[in-house]
Amino acid sequence: MRKQKKISAFGHVQIARDRNRPKVTDLIGGLFDDFLELSGDRTGREDRSVIGGIGLLDGIPVTVVGHRKGRTLEENVACNFGMPGPEGFRKSLRLMKQAEKFGRPVITLIDTPGAYPGMEAEENGISAAIAENMAQMSDLKVPVIALITGEGSSGGALALGVADQIWMLEYAVFSILSPEGFASILWKDAARSSEASELMRMTAADLYEDGLIDRVIAEPEGGIQNDFAGGCAVLKKALAKTVRELAAVPAEQLLEERYQKFRRIRREL
Repeated sequence: MRKQKKISAFGHVQIARDRNRPKVTDLIGGLFDDFLELSGDRTGREDRSVIGGIGLLDGIPVTVVGHRKGRTLEENVACNFGMPGPEGFRKSLRLMKQAEKFGRPVITLIDTPGAYPGMEAEENGISAAIAENMAQMSDLKVPVIALITGEGSSGGALALGVADQIWMLEYAVFSILSPEGFASILWKDAARSSEASELMRMTAADLYEDGLIDRVIAEPEGGIQNDFAGGCAVLKKALAKTVRELAAVPAEQLLEERYQKFRRIRREL
């Protein structure tokens, strides 16, 4: 991994939140061919904050699941600003279990400020939906790669983040909650979010150094949006190579190595 650019942790947060940063639909179009979106959780309703379906990664059939954000206010309202309710997590799990049934590797694209914290979500069991996703992902008998592309915050990110390999784009962030939330809890002052960002060690470089992620994907100066085609080419090649390597590992070994990976993370924390 090359040396990280000289930029503050809160600078990474700002780039991760940039309205021009590629969204999940951009990345799906840039990385996968013949993508077919699949909708609904077959229990309640369609949650547009999660997109999922089947596509080809360099000719390999894969299942893709990701958080959906918009660029305009109208788009963000339509997808609840990328904050899934329980239906979104149930949809993602349905697609991942379908992938397991047909032997397709799973790739998750994480970009969310967190799960939706509203009363309706609580009433409909969002905590249980997140926990079920994490439990079931830990036991999926197919390769799983999680890629954090923008914000990766709280349980909304963790629900799609139990994987054999956890990758981050260089300017993405991954944390237990937003720096504003951290500052509000610790100091009762959300304005200290820049200071909180440094304490939280939420950048890709910090997390790689701490052994919590497996790979950092370099971005051009200012973010992948400044060379989207080039960034996608690098990312596609890396993903295809790793998917092929993981697909060659027997399922029992894959599960054991995934289990040990998260046991190791727990000990390091």
